[in-house]
Amino acid sequence: MNNKKILITGSAGFIGFHLALFLKSRGDFVIGCDNFNPYYDPLLKKKRAALLLEKGISVIDEDICNTSAIEKLVTDHQITHIVHLAAQAGVRYSVTHPEKYVHSNLDGFVQIMEVCKKHPHVKCVFASSSSVYGLNKKIPFAETDPTDEPASFYGATKKCNELIAKSYHNLYGISLTGLRFFTVYGPWGRPDMAYFSFTKAILEGKPLPVYGNGKLKRDFTYIDDIVKGTAAAIDLESSFEIFNLGNNKPEEVLTLISFIEEILGKKATLNFLPGPPGEVEATYADITKSQKFLGFTPKTSLKDGLTHFLTWYQNKER
Repeated sequence: MNNKKILITGSAGFIGFHLALFLKSRGDFVIGCDNFNPYYDPLLKKKRAALLLEKGISVIDEDICNTSAIEKLVTDHQITHIVHLAAQAGVRYSVTHPEKYVHSNLDGFVQIMEVCKKHPHVKCVFASSSSVYGLNKKIPFAETDPTDEPASFYGATKKCNELIAKSYHNLYGISLTGLRFFTVYGPWGRPDMAYFSFTKAILEGKPLPVYGNGKLKRDFTYIDDIVKGTAAAIDLESSFEIFNLGNNKPEEVLTLISFIEEILGKKATLNFLPGPPGEVEATYADITKSQKFLGFTPKTSLKDGLTHFLTWYQNKER
């Protein structure tokens, strides 16, 4: 059902930006907040926010740890749904900057739960990650699989989010849905992601750092598919559920590179490196549950998705 009043945290981020546009286009009221942190160039976030404003979607410059400010947004705009996407992202960055993950992913998450506790009518969908599966060797990853062997501190914080959410649900009856996103890519994406940095390096004639001999596999999932799955989770209004949102078709990083080369018509120089700490060999989403409850069926192949991304990338400064 449309005509919801939705607050998106991290709305100037990659997923938040696309989700806000989609929800607005279907008739929902949408407002966002973002703290525009400098993990990657805030200018990209500012550009996303400016485009959202053109569509009538305000992005308030605010940190999720400021509980009173978030609560004011909820009350002032009579919010019915929160989509909590704001977080410190990145597996490798969590190795060197764990304190930033504590601030955003742990403290910030608890503050959002506190807002939901005070406004129990508000339904909340929150971002988890495929990283919760950690060192799990069984593939594809199903929501019922163990998630107690984190390979990274980032993954550990996302697992904590799910546990904290479950405790708040059990204590206060809050409606909460967690979404385990699998390697989301597409136009307006994050510059720290491999597909983005590889494209930049190839066009500039610089060598690509390729970890694990390019044999690492990722379940690359196109942004439009992720947005549709997230919108379906908003509409489901579950009591408490966790869902995988992945493409259900993992591809090697070398395949990713070959597609970028083919589409750009330019060869890459590869610099093979050992696998970095925190990275797992493969991610692969079992989407049986998401198909059943969310009607989630990814439609975008990696090659088609990269074509859309590269078209945007080559025109983004024009």
